[in-house]
Order: sequence, then C-alpha cells, then structure tokens
Amino acid sequence: YHPAPLSEKSSPDTFVVEISALYKLPVNYSIASGDEKGYFIIRPSNGIVRTSKNLKLEDFPVNFKVRATDSSNAAIFNEVEVKVEVIDENDFPPVFPSSLLEERLPEHSPATQIVQLKAQDNDTGRNGFLTYGILSGHELKFTINETTGILYSTAPFDYEEEPTEYQVVVYAEDDGIPEKKRGYCTVVIKITD
Repeated sequence: YHPAPLSEKSSPDTFVVEISALYKLPVNYSIASGDEKGYFIIRPSNGIVRTSKNLKLEDFPVNFKVRATDSSNAAIFNEVEVKVEVIDENDFPPVFPSSLLEERLPEHSPATQIVQLKAQDNDTGRNGFLTYGILSGHELKFTINETTGILYSTAPFDYEEEPTEYQVVVYAEDDGIPEKKRGYCTVVIKITD
C-alpha cells in the first residue's frame, strides 16, 4: 500500500488508508512493525489506519507492516507493507537580509553588475528553491539573473541628462506547494557624477 502523501500539518485522527484482507473468516488488523514512533493507529475490526499524533517531516517516509490475523487462530496471519510519505508545506516566505539597499554607480559605466541579492527561505526542497525577478522600477535599465540574484545595469547612465536615482523593487519567489511565496527588497541606485 502506498497511500496519497499526507501534509505535515495533518491533525491527529486523519484518515491514511484502509487495509483489506481477502479471507473467508473475520480477521483482526494490527500494526506489526515499523511504526516505532507511534504515528499510526489501526482499527482492528476494519483495517482503517489513521494518524495518532502530529507528524514530524524529518521522520518520514515511514514503512510499517500491517498484520491481518484469523480472529480465532493467531497462528494464521499475513502481513502487508504500507509506505506513508509526508509533504513539506510551504511555511516560510523568502526574506532578504535588508528590505532596502543603496548602491552607487558612476555615470558612463558600461552595462555592469551592481549588487548580488541573496534571500533566505527556511523551507526545504522546492519550497525553499528561489528565483529572482524585478517587480518594478525602470525594467529597461536593469536586469536580474533569476538564478543568482545579481542585479545588472543594461546601459550606461548620463548624470546630466537622466535621473540620478532609481528605485528597483526586486523579489525572490520560492517554488512552493500549494502556493508560491515572495519576499521583496528595494534597491536604490544613485548615479554619481
């Protein structure tokens, strides 16, 4: 048996799976082995497995054996393996160390790296996998590497002819399930004469 994965936020008494043995006489179901931490309970009469407590992601997957025993003769039984997986919920949004950064850029600089932005996400796996983008602010003058978080200028600036300050709002987005989460950082770029 390989039931649908459970959410790490599943509450106690969540339905997991129903085990069914084909036998001409009534059987009793029990968890024979493999559930050392006691995450599951089984109803002896119908083989329905439920969670018995809150789940800890790091303990999964759990493989346990369910035994079906002849209700009148304990020497007659069979066992089946059940594999239960748990899905990591997307608990945390990405966070930048600072929500506001100030950088200086000399005028007439060719297209150049301005700053590397790095957000942290306390989730694991794809829930903590980050991509970067520009939300707003002079998109044509700036670009960001979506993997590394490095912000670049795309052309030289002229201190006398153009604005001397730009605000670029950058986001980091995780690849979370069920929904993606974002964190933001504003980069103020001051063009120097």
